[in-house]
Amino acid sequence: MADSAIEIADVIARFVEPYRRQYGRRILPSHRRAIRDILACMTPAMGGGRYRCRDCAETFWSHHGCRNRACPKCHGRQIALWLEKRTAQLLPCDYFHVVATVPSELRGLFLREQKLCYGLLMQTVASALCDLARDKRYVGAVPAIMAVLHTWTGQMQFHPHLHLLVSSGGLADDGVTWREARYRFLVPVKKLSPMISQRFAEALRKKRPDLFALIPSKVWKREWCSFCKHVGAGRDAVLQYLARYVFRVAITKSRILAMDQTHVTFRYKENDTGAWKTQRISGIEFIRRFLLHVLPRGFHKVRYYGLWSAPNQVRHQAACKKLQLATSPAPVTLADLAEGALASSSAESHGFIIKCPRCKCCNVELLERMPRGGPVIT
Repeated sequence: MADSAIEIADVIARFVEPYRRQYGRRILPSHRRAIRDILACMTPAMGGGRYRCRDCAETFWSHHGCRNRACPKCHGRQIALWLEKRTAQLLPCDYFHVVATVPSELRGLFLREQKLCYGLLMQTVASALCDLARDKRYVGAVPAIMAVLHTWTGQMQFHPHLHLLVSSGGLADDGVTWREARYRFLVPVKKLSPMISQRFAEALRKKRPDLFALIPSKVWKREWCSFCKHVGAGRDAVLQYLARYVFRVAITKSRILAMDQTHVTFRYKENDTGAWKTQRISGIEFIRRFLLHVLPRGFHKVRYYGLWSAPNQVRHQAACKKLQLATSPAPVTLADLAEGALASSSAESHGFIIKCPRCKCCNVELLERMPRGGPVIT
């Protein structure tokens, strides 16, 4: 089977039984739920509605998504609303992209203790970045920070790291003065990296001294942050950032090239060269790698710090006034999403635009509803 339209659900459906036989009780509850939801997504099992096109009289069913965070087909409407809210809160300034990466020696610990380690990572990176930015040699103020957790490489191997969107300026301690980063430079990564390492070590030793005792001292001398780059100004920069980082899952159907009775072939981009390569792995291994990146239940992969944190809403409003933000920026529209913010998949595939499958128009009417797991309601 070689088809550019191979879905994650197609791979799981073909190989889930041998996967279950191999891993049995070792499959985590969150992984079992992800499997169940992805297989049911946008099928009659999820319910939906039967529609009629007013233009060509075609009748068709449109089924609901599963809303599982690991499912690449879901969250269209939620993403649109989320983007509108975030864009309305943007500060009219430049932004930086910072990446913090967990050393390879700690990946096993992160995989075993995901909720603890992911939370500590996000807290320590953000606090170190805020404190360093407050140094008068750099920004001299508290910036706005959005942190996004990723756990994968292009080959779906486990590689936890954070992407952070950081405003180029912030409010000084007096709560009135806006200070701008100079010369498109935020903070030095050579100072930020050891700060993150030290704070993570201290937090882990306080929370779980038993785990801290197992880690060799040389780990805390490794590099934790090596990337800080200016990405642009205002709304366009943030939309580009969101499109690239916030709504990704480990792999989407556009990268799955082929599937046969035993193996799956997909493409990935090498970080060092930027070249596209292909890899062929067993279907069981494909599912194992994909499920490595299903986050623990209730864990929030996107968090806000500095001026974007909940306790700093008053300071955020003061920053907006200081920068003469008289009105909120234009909200993100569904057209924006279709054009760029969700470039990896179309708006229709996310289920928030109902289109006629024959003439592709949106002039449709609902004829009957079918609740999830229930009978049709006319």
